Order: sequence, then structure tokens, then C-alpha cells
Amino acid sequence: MANPHTLHLQAAERVLRYLKATPGQGLLLQANSTFHLKAYSDSDWGGCIDTRRSVTRYLVFLGDSLISWKSKKQPTISRSSVEAEYRALATTSCEIQWLVYLSKDLHINHSKPALLYTDSKPASEIASNPVHHERTKHIQLDCHLIREKLQDGLLTIIHIPSRFQLADALTKPLGCLTLTPILSKMGMINIHSHLEGGYWNLQHSTNKAPEESQQPADAAMITAA
Repeated sequence: MANPHTLHLQAAERVLRYLKATPGQGLLLQANSTFHLKAYSDSDWGGCIDTRRSVTRYLVFLGDSLISWKSKKQPTISRSSVEAEYRALATTSCEIQWLVYLSKDLHINHSKPALLYTDSKPASEIASNPVHHERTKHIQLDCHLIREKLQDGLLTIIHIPSRFQLADALTKPLGCLTLTPILSKMGMINIHSHLEGGYWNLQHSTNKAPEESQQPADAAMITAA
């Protein structure tokens, strides 16, 4: 705010256009969702142009309902994109653990391992294979944290293609053709659609044709697994 530029104004206008076009959009929490936690973890590398810190982002679903999400700069500078992705996995693992503890406090048993999806294959390999830990001593605490959760059966890490990474919506300035399918998979709906002719989506507000529907992320990941 102390030194605004044209790029800051354009970003503010983009936010205002989105808010004006989506007054009735919100999350749908389905009553018939299965009690199974799954999470999408992602990170950029040095995304903050001022501090060069990376941004951790994650989405946690209970069945098909989005119940937890975060987008936050990491406390330290990562030396590589793999380190940034791995720190994001560690943060997401802690969130999953907290949700499991919360379910136990509510006397609800979460018997299945949570599914943790990442589009970083090197980060998932480091978590699963202790041979790689020798080359990652600077992130050793995070390595032990995630490996401990894997050994305890709390979660299972699954690699997915970047096009199925739902957490991209939290930090990247995505275009409407990419953003709209992600919002749909996140469970976002427009409660005013019946007042707008029965059909509405983000493309209508920008006069662009909708993107073809993509393969559901879960189906692709189950196939890959």
C-alpha cells in the first residue's frame, strides 16, 4: 500500500470483478458424504517477489465436502521447488492429524488412511523412501514428520498430474476456463442460478465459452494408484 503500481490496481480490479460476478457462490456441504479425509497439497517456489518465500496451499475434503483450506507463505526460504513442495506436505500432514484428533474427540472413528495428493513426484518419493533423506538434511525435521505419519498409517501420499491439482486455485491467478472446473470440484455452487435463467457460471460473466469437463481427479488418481 505504501508504493502502489498499475499491477496492484489491476489485481484489485480483478478481485472486484470476481466478487461482483459471484454474489451467490458458496460451498455446498453434502449430508451424504463418506467419512474419509482426502487432501490436496501444493506450493510454488519463491512466489513472493519481496521475500522470495514460497506459498503453501492445501485443501482438505471430508468425502466430497471441503472443510479446511489454507494459503500462507512459508516461514523460511526454500532452496528448491522440491523443498517447498515438501514443506507444504508437512503442513498438510499436520492439518490432517489435527482433523483426525478432532474426530476422535467427537467419538467418530476415522479408520482409513487419509489420501494426500501432490503433483510433485520428487517430494512424494522423499516421503516414501528414506534413501533420499541424506540429500535433504536441511529439511530433515519435515522428512521425519511425514514419514512418521506414513508409517503410522495416518495418510497415503499419491502423485497426481498438475492439471488435477485443486489447490492451484488458492494462490495462482487462474483464468476462468481453468478456475471454473476447479471450483466445481471444490463443491462451489451458485444459489442465485435460478434467478439468472436457470444456468450460470463464471464464463457467462466474462463472455467466454466454457471449458470441456475434465476427468474427475479422484478417478484419475485411483487409476494411477
